Amino acid sequence: MTVTKRALRGVASAVLASVLLSGAFGMATATVAHADEVSDRLAETAQRVKEASQAYDDAKSDLADVNQRISDNQDRIDEIEAELPGQRQQAADSMVALYKMSQSGTSLVDLILSSEDFNQLVSTMQYLNAVTSHNNDEVNKLLDMEEELESTREELADEKAEAEAKEQEAQDALDQANAARADAEAAAEAQAQAEAAAAAQALEEAKKAAEEKKTYTTESGNTTEVVVPAEEPSKEENKKADIQEVTNETEVDQWAARIDAYLAGSPMAGHGRTFAEAALRYGVDPRFSPAIATIESSKGAICFRPYNAWGWGNSSWGSWDEAINAHVAGLASGYGYTVSVWAAKKYCPPNWQYWYAGVSSQMASI
Repeated sequence: MTVTKRALRGVASAVLASVLLSGAFGMATATVAHADEVSDRLAETAQRVKEASQAYDDAKSDLADVNQRISDNQDRIDEIEAELPGQRQQAADSMVALYKMSQSGTSLVDLILSSEDFNQLVSTMQYLNAVTSHNNDEVNKLLDMEEELESTREELADEKAEAEAKEQEAQDALDQANAARADAEAAAEAQAQAEAAAAAQALEEAKKAAEEKKTYTTESGNTTEVVVPAEEPSKEENKKADIQEVTNETEVDQWAARIDAYLAGSPMAGHGRTFAEAALRYGVDPRFSPAIATIESSKGAICFRPYNAWGWGNSSWGSWDEAINAHVAGLASGYGYTVSVWAAKKYCPPNWQYWYAGVSSQMASI
């Protein structure tokens, strides 16, 4: 039941693939929550389900162990119950014999006087002691058997009751965790639908503005034309949209080559590996930062601060490598995994619809 990092990011990536690249420009109004909050909730409830499932499995295993011990002990219980009637009779006979001996009135003096010699006296006393000991043993054996039977039954019954209670408690916890996960999944679905509706509205507005050849001011203060993603993406573009997360060195190599091709001829050319490695390090869509750099500064050609290609506050850096790592880290901590309506509203509030459409269009082309 493990929920992977890639699956949790599915809310954002699914919206990106279905809205940015599908050409579905429907009119809608919605309030969009931060996708990372929904992902965190999904991760939390998935962990609860995992832990509750393990606890339930453990409780079932414990109950199975108790039932096995009951089964294993049943042979002994049956044996004791089979022996009890005969042992009760032997114990009864022994108690009668002991009673008769106690009432016989035979004393040590009588034994001495009735014995022909000392050896006969010793033999008689040994015999009487043996009889008495045997009778006592038969009675004690009966008591021990009955005690063992009752103790075994009570102990196993208590263990079974406790194990059943724990199993029920674990089942209740698992049911609650599954219910919480279902709620979280419903919230994620609602969030995805709201994001899709808001994105569709933003793209519709951007499409109209693009048709009118409008321009807008980016966060860095530059002026750029309004653009939108292609309405009918090619199979290759769809393939690119499906491959987003960088998870290993092989994917770093692949993304480095793709981003280098995208940045060719620009001041940021040759830094595709830096973007790809930063994406792996911080868990961000590798297209996010270079796409923003294109919108904000024409891939680093018009920077309002040294090496600041993203309109990133008033920051300045000493190299592209330093700047790229700082920007990708900032996206990870403050803007989420990939472009979204929420991120656009936060990054470029005055013209967020156009900024969202532009960044989305650039990401689709990488």
